[in-house]
Amino acid sequence: MDKMSTLEYINQMFPTEASLSGVEPLMQKIQSEIRRVDAGILAAVRQQSNSGTKAKEDLAAATHAVEELTYKIREIKTKAEQSEMMVQEICRDIKKLDFAKKHITTTITALHRLTMLVSAVEQLQVMASKRQYKEAAAQLEAVNQLCSHFEAYRDIPKITELREKFKNIKQILKSHVFSDFSSLGTGKETEETNLLQHLSDACLVVNALEPSVREELVNNFCSRELTSYEQIFEGAELAKLDKTERRYAWIKRRMRTNEEIWKIFPTSWLVPYRLCIQFCKKTRKQLEGILDNLKEKPDVATLLLALQRTLEFEDELAEKFGGGTQSREIGNDIEEIGRQNNSRSALDIRKKYEKKLAAHQGSENEEKVGNKDLSAPGAGFNFHGIISSCFEPHLIVYIELEEKTLMENLEKLVQEETWDVEEGSQNNVLSSSMQLFLIIKRSLKRCSALTKSQTLYNLFRVFQRVLKAYATKLFARLPKGGTGIVAAATGMDGQIKTSDRDERVICYIVNSAEYCHKTSGELAESVSKIIDSQFADRVDMSEVQDEFSAVITRSLVTLVHGLETKFDAEMAAMTRVPWGTLESVGDQSGYVNGINMILTSSIPVLGRLLSPIYFQFFLDKLASSLGPRFYMNIFKCKQISETGAQQMLLDTQAVKTILLEIPSLGQQTSGAAGYSKFVSREMSKAEALLKVILSPVDSVADTYRALLPEGTPMEFQRILELKGLKKSDQQTILDDFNKGAPAISQPSSVAPVSQATPPAPPTTTVAAILNPASVGFIASREDVLTRAAALGRGAATTGFKRFLALTEAAKDRKDGPFRKLFNA
Repeated sequence: MDKMSTLEYINQMFPTEASLSGVEPLMQKIQSEIRRVDAGILAAVRQQSNSGTKAKEDLAAATHAVEELTYKIREIKTKAEQSEMMVQEICRDIKKLDFAKKHITTTITALHRLTMLVSAVEQLQVMASKRQYKEAAAQLEAVNQLCSHFEAYRDIPKITELREKFKNIKQILKSHVFSDFSSLGTGKETEETNLLQHLSDACLVVNALEPSVREELVNNFCSRELTSYEQIFEGAELAKLDKTERRYAWIKRRMRTNEEIWKIFPTSWLVPYRLCIQFCKKTRKQLEGILDNLKEKPDVATLLLALQRTLEFEDELAEKFGGGTQSREIGNDIEEIGRQNNSRSALDIRKKYEKKLAAHQGSENEEKVGNKDLSAPGAGFNFHGIISSCFEPHLIVYIELEEKTLMENLEKLVQEETWDVEEGSQNNVLSSSMQLFLIIKRSLKRCSALTKSQTLYNLFRVFQRVLKAYATKLFARLPKGGTGIVAAATGMDGQIKTSDRDERVICYIVNSAEYCHKTSGELAESVSKIIDSQFADRVDMSEVQDEFSAVITRSLVTLVHGLETKFDAEMAAMTRVPWGTLESVGDQSGYVNGINMILTSSIPVLGRLLSPIYFQFFLDKLASSLGPRFYMNIFKCKQISETGAQQMLLDTQAVKTILLEIPSLGQQTSGAAGYSKFVSREMSKAEALLKVILSPVDSVADTYRALLPEGTPMEFQRILELKGLKKSDQQTILDDFNKGAPAISQPSSVAPVSQATPPAPPTTTVAAILNPASVGFIASREDVLTRAAALGRGAATTGFKRFLALTEAAKDRKDGPFRKLFNA
């Protein structure tokens, strides 16, 4: 109703004159509603008036209640303060008595402890003078505990005096203990039966003294024990590399002899352990001096024997004391190098990992057992390399010997290589390749048992040189082309002749190089696992693998060149055919049969010996070589007549068919689709060339441009010579060809012409094609291709009709491939 005017509302209520009769009832209804609303307003006003009065009364009552509560709280607080004052008055005397009791008790306790400390120090002084170590050890513990109670009284003169006296007593005990231990190992322990027990009690005193006293005592004992060792092995007689084993025999004998005597030391002192550490350090220092003072290179056998005995001694110490144990079982990783069968059964894999898990759990258990008695600091000392690392800079003579041995073995393997593989062999790999890696694995095992540091990396570099030398040997075994004056005079310079055996040898070389490529990568992976981490990133066989990849590439190229040389006679036979005087088109020519026989005898063997990837590479190289060669060989022929060109087309199709059947002949058809396209593309150029030769003289230029758009004027001139044209006629056509050269674009390939392409209109003459401006248009490429297709079908000559009849009669042979000759 907000947006509606009063007038509109009345008109809506009374739209007609007849409706005005309802005005009176409506007025009565409205007045009644007004009265009802007025009554409601009056009741609300009365109620609000009553509520305001009651609220004022409630607020006054609440204010009065709050005032009463505040008064009561104030009264309670006053009474509480009065009560507190009363309690303090009552307890004042009791608190004084409590503090007095506490101070008296503390004083009595301190005096009692002081009395005990004075008495204990005096007793300890007597025990120290009488060397009663067992009782003194217990008394030391008691005095130490009592002294701890007087830390707060350090500044009191009496306490300072007692502490100084106690310090002097401990010094006396220390000097007595060190003096008594100096007799250990002099033989007195056998004369005086109580000496060992006396020294055992002295160890208790040392334990009660400061830890530094124990360290000093153990160090003195170890130094005294090794004094005789230094005197013995620093002499001219035993200070030699070949006497290294006697050093370790001396310490083991010493420990075995004194095992019972050394039981006087608590096990927590780790006296044999610390003695061995000092022995190793002294031995390393002496061996370094011996090696550095050698005037000549050390004997390899002596050096390796000393290193081997040192490693064995370090292993014994690591096993005995459980510190830094290290597994030298690396044979499993090395044995994986060069394995031919990578698909091991699930049982073999399961056994391998069960063995690894058992070894891991065993080492953990040994470590836990060994560490029970090695809780002291430094108990986890790693004995591996503590002595043997001093040999590392002098192992270059060992590496030189290994390299010499490997090179000699390589020469022997190559000399004894038969360059053949036994029948039924699955891998077709030369035995020298596998034998070489077996020798390398043995060499790696020997070196890794001695060191895994710089020397192992140097040996790896030797492996790289040996494998590169083997790659050179394989490369040298490949058949070479003719060289010298005779080869140059006969035109055989650079040509490679290969027999059937040579082809097999080349395949074996390819397979061996592939095996070496793969196995050298496995060798690098195994070495990187066992060598020290700082050398792992430098272990790389990529250069060696590149060498073997080059051998593979060169071998396959040599294989192709060998087949090319076999084709020389057939290509020469092709040029000797009298193509210009051929009277009729017959079956495929003899040189085609020769090409077929060469491929039939070689391809099955190559397909059987080569892997699919390398066989496909060989096929691609062969097709890329034979296709262009066949094309260029056409130019080497003399005059080619129309019948000769027809016969050559038939031969071209036959050669194409033979090349397309090579994958099936080699029983490897995995990449046949791409190879077939490649062969078809290469051979289509020869077919296009022959179509140009077949074309009439007046349209040969346009046909040449259409079918061979990338051709050169020199090629076109040679085609005119093949057609048997005179020089004067050739010059006229060449002039027209050169003038019309820009009329046709130069695409990269020839577009195919469908059989459904309609022939050119009869009104379009050769003159119009050669001179398109005379008829007011420029000949398009499609028009020229149409003319070429029509000419190629031989619609104008009788010779073509005879050729088509011959091919129709021969359609059942090889599914009638001759029907496709002119479907460019």
